[in-house]
Amino acid sequence: MLHQPHLTHFHLSKTMEINQVIISITLCLIPLLYFFFFFFFKHKTICSGFRKYPIFGTIPDFLSNRHRFLEWSTDVLIFTPTHTCAFYRSVGGTHGVFTADPANVEHILKTRFENYPKGPRFLSILQDFLCTGIFNADGPLWRLQRKIASFTFNMRTLRNFLLHSVQVEITTRLIPILEDVSKSSRILDFQDVLERFAFDNVCKLAFNVDPGCLNRTGSNESEFMWAFNEATELSSGRFLYALPMLWKIRRFFNFGSENKLTESIKTVHEFADKIIRSRLEEKKYNKGNYDDLLSRFLDNMEDNHDLVTSSTKFLRDVVISVILAGKDTTSTGLSWLFWLLSLNPSVVEKIRSEIDQIRVRNKKTVGRAYDYEELQEMHYLQAVISESLRLYPPVPVDTKACSEDDILPDGTMVKKGCFVMYHIYAMGRMESIWGKDCSEFNPERWLENGVFRPISPFRYPVFHAGPRVCLGKEMAYIQMKSIVASVLEQFDVDVLGKEKRPDYLLSLTLRIKNGLPVRLTKRIRANK
Repeated sequence: MLHQPHLTHFHLSKTMEINQVIISITLCLIPLLYFFFFFFFKHKTICSGFRKYPIFGTIPDFLSNRHRFLEWSTDVLIFTPTHTCAFYRSVGGTHGVFTADPANVEHILKTRFENYPKGPRFLSILQDFLCTGIFNADGPLWRLQRKIASFTFNMRTLRNFLLHSVQVEITTRLIPILEDVSKSSRILDFQDVLERFAFDNVCKLAFNVDPGCLNRTGSNESEFMWAFNEATELSSGRFLYALPMLWKIRRFFNFGSENKLTESIKTVHEFADKIIRSRLEEKKYNKGNYDDLLSRFLDNMEDNHDLVTSSTKFLRDVVISVILAGKDTTSTGLSWLFWLLSLNPSVVEKIRSEIDQIRVRNKKTVGRAYDYEELQEMHYLQAVISESLRLYPPVPVDTKACSEDDILPDGTMVKKGCFVMYHIYAMGRMESIWGKDCSEFNPERWLENGVFRPISPFRYPVFHAGPRVCLGKEMAYIQMKSIVASVLEQFDVDVLGKEKRPDYLLSLTLRIKNGLPVRLTKRIRANK
């Protein structure tokens, strides 16, 4: 009996040592097993929904595929029967829902519009850049901007925009630049040219200001464009952080990309403030009688003091949002279109055939600008543009927030506070929407007896849909048709390295990384 306690203590000590060894081995094996399964499965894309890992949710796959986010998420949605799936955060269950289902898109953008605002997550990420502009506003402030802006996009404005802005920019700036390049056989970054073209036009439309950026490469306007592109890219990069606190910490210490973003936004704000100060000065002394977008906002400021506390800051937010809408989306869409056309010479010939017929019918010589009615006759060209936007939408994804618990038409549960992303890029590649040739560039799918036939915006939300549908849709088509017709009529455009799809920058818009290098050749027969 005297030795029993000693024996018990001995056995307990041994047992504790064994348990410690087992615990240590287990703690080592768990992460090893976890990462074994992670690396074993990470390259598999054929699955039903996003893969969910213990503790870490979907985050490991997200981090592994962040550099190819569009392709990865598209593959997942294609191989999910409902084309809708949950995205799981590291702890706490569902964080969001991705969808490429038209019925769900209609539910989000129209049926339950009020339940799916931009939401605090989206607004906070873009707050520094877009502030409270129309693309980063909800509720009454959004409605105010939408109402004022809608008066600018009427038929009379469209015709004036074509006559006084687009045509002048094409005939006096764009074509002479292209002719000069074609003579020297030098390589031209066509995306840069298209961005400058679009920037000049949106400034004329929105602020009655002609920056002449297309003709200048070392001006303050060019510095603004560079800063604007960088601010757009860095701001959207915040969406790709696994944990929001990481970019917020960087911003707090003004470190790395956040320091660059701060400097870029400063340049953008200075440019916008310069435009606003000039217009306020003119208004103060009753100089000029303008009918542009900025003037409409100025005229409505006095009646909306309850919504707008700082007129200068509010107008700056308007300026930046309008430039984003007018410059980036149109130039991005055109850049991808010219790459696709370089791969499809038969499509180019059909476009030329259509515009030649219109020229002959209206007895117009080559080089004269197209009027509004002639552009409306270009059904095949509209089909080509629409098909290009289907495959490469300038805004590839859009995000909303769920205000109250909801159930989507396909039965997917959406909890309050979750984000909901409708995937425009993926929808353009869905066999259930476009048929077995969904991955092919086929403009004829838009034509019926030679006449362009649009489809439901909920199947094709390139210009969004519902109450937030793009106000500048018709204006975008006018500008794109004018440029494509004028360029193809007079030049052959050869994209260098066209066999390989260009890399893209996943920004707020789908800009081509490193630009679009082309060689231009003057078409001799265009002068006949």
